[in-house]
Amino acid sequence: MKILLPFDGSDYARHAVESVITMAKEGLSIDVVLANVQEAANLYELVVAHDPQVIEKVSQAAGYHLLKPAQDMLKKAGIAFESEVRSGDPANTLIDILHSYSCQLVVMGATGASTLRRAMLGSVSNELLHSAGVPVMIVKPPLEDDDGSA
Repeated sequence: MKILLPFDGSDYARHAVESVITMAKEGLSIDVVLANVQEAANLYELVVAHDPQVIEKVSQAAGYHLLKPAQDMLKKAGIAFESEVRSGDPANTLIDILHSYSCQLVVMGATGASTLRRAMLGSVSNELLHSAGVPVMIVKPPLEDDDGSA
């Protein structure tokens, strides 16, 4: 089964990676497409940089840097993966990645790093739930015990 695993570096995204690793340990044969979507450059960045290719290179580098912890976790678990970094609207771009890699499942954290974007535009996970065309598994963080530990 090919799984799209969006990763933005948040603790929520790490929990999603851990869930995918658990599924593999329990016997599910999986391949992972680890994806990061960088927000598109704004007008100020375009004016200051003078060269859209510079912005694209910086955005790609930032995305691959964010993916490194998830890549390390998947390598350690022996899970095959591909990495994809793109720029654009997160939900629409993730759906494009989902289709281009023929993924059969999306596993993602309950919320991501961009609280402001989620409050203003609706969550990426909610958009994927309604538009992906494949099952979407939303991973919530573990519940804390009464003493505050997980």
